[in-house]
Amino acid sequence: MENDSAALDRHTIRALFHQGRYDEAVALAIPLAQIDQLAPHPFSTLLDDAVAQDRRLEYLMLLDRIGQEEAQDCRLLDLRAIILQQIGRLDEAESTVRRALIARPHHLPSINLLVSILTQAGRFEEAEAILRAQYQTLPDDPATIANLAVIMTAQNKFAEALQLYREAIAHAPTHAQIRLNHSIALLKAGYYTQGWAEHEWRLDLPGHTSLPRETALPNLTPDLDLADRHVLLTQEEGLGDTLMYLRYVPLLAERGARVTIWGAETLADMMRRVPGVERVQVGGDTPDYDYHCPFISLPRAFAATSTPFGVDVPYLTVDPAKRAAWARRMQDDRLLRVGVVWAGAPRPTNPDAFMLDQRRSMPLSALAPLFRSRSATFYSLQKGPATEQLDITLPEYRRVVDWSDSLSTMDDTAALIANLDVVISVDTSVVHLAGALGKRVILMDRVNPCWRWLHDRTDSPWYPDLTIVRQSMPWQWSDVVQRVATLLRKERRK
Repeated sequence: MENDSAALDRHTIRALFHQGRYDEAVALAIPLAQIDQLAPHPFSTLLDDAVAQDRRLEYLMLLDRIGQEEAQDCRLLDLRAIILQQIGRLDEAESTVRRALIARPHHLPSINLLVSILTQAGRFEEAEAILRAQYQTLPDDPATIANLAVIMTAQNKFAEALQLYREAIAHAPTHAQIRLNHSIALLKAGYYTQGWAEHEWRLDLPGHTSLPRETALPNLTPDLDLADRHVLLTQEEGLGDTLMYLRYVPLLAERGARVTIWGAETLADMMRRVPGVERVQVGGDTPDYDYHCPFISLPRAFAATSTPFGVDVPYLTVDPAKRAAWARRMQDDRLLRVGVVWAGAPRPTNPDAFMLDQRRSMPLSALAPLFRSRSATFYSLQKGPATEQLDITLPEYRRVVDWSDSLSTMDDTAALIANLDVVISVDTSVVHLAGALGKRVILMDRVNPCWRWLHDRTDSPWYPDLTIVRQSMPWQWSDVVQRVATLLRKERRK
């Protein structure tokens, strides 16, 4: 057991890292690591800090520095592999964790880390083989069973995935993450009613609603009276979710509900125009309500009604004055007007979101073949760090109009989209925004996509004017762009 002195040393190491005093941190960690080589390495305490502060490269440098002294410490190798995976250096991450497994071939955390790295790389069959061997060794371990189910879901093998989830749930019926992953498999396979019910397990994980369960909006039935009842809808995850599920608000109002939305400022003006919205609040204290409902729970509430997918598109409208202002600005453009988004929000302090964004985003240079078209003008709808790529001097980029400085809110973006003919985007909130406006959308999608886009179709039940062009190979966008270019040649000026 670690004594008080060692615990104090670990605390000091964290302080030294925060202050950038790396040599002192290394000097303190080396003898501390020898006290109990079965305990987590002293530098493991810095992992969460490095992620939360987006200081992964500094942390990696520190691991490499101490690794020169302790090159065979498997704990350091695992930490290094975790960071390498998160920053996208997958080959290095794999070779590093395999070094650790040579010394500890049955170390379960290292095995699971290798599976995670292979999955991130899109090498699903290799990950499956490792998990199947693990499953033979640990046939009753719910985590192993559920991890294998995740890999089967990634390969669209839903029958086996769902059977594995049933096994895992039998062993761990209240494990919220397993239940949530089960819901994703159900939804991706198109089993919506069961999937929405199971998706409520997300509320047992950190970061979701803290409002009491007993006042959550129940499933809507003919005998549920919402007349003059205050229903509070709350922002939960990304903007795309809110945009996707605003389609249910008019239906709540038809039942007599008085709808308040407690949401994001960038969507506030647009949400106020949705039929049936009585009030929009940004920030502040919890508004009064009779029932509350996170946006992502709305499909569950409506699952047994005659409108499980909400109202038809378009269910969002644009500000007429903003739309007219963009029209004047673009009045001389007689070509096909195409909006483009090539990257999502990286969110580096959230490891899962950070790595997912690496799979869904592409460099702007990947779209260069599109920009060679002489029949279209391309308008950047990109926000965030990826806009800096437009500063690279390539001849093709001259056809990209960048007015992103004028896009302060989603309401501004919506008004620009209303003046375009088609929007081409990776899987971001702009897809939902354009789709909800009834605009023609081409989604450039990754292998192992979000459940919203299902798995075996190029259209969407959520947005009838959306076409999905999906990767044939993980991380490879060239064939996607070529297929999009072919589609674009068929588009016509509205």
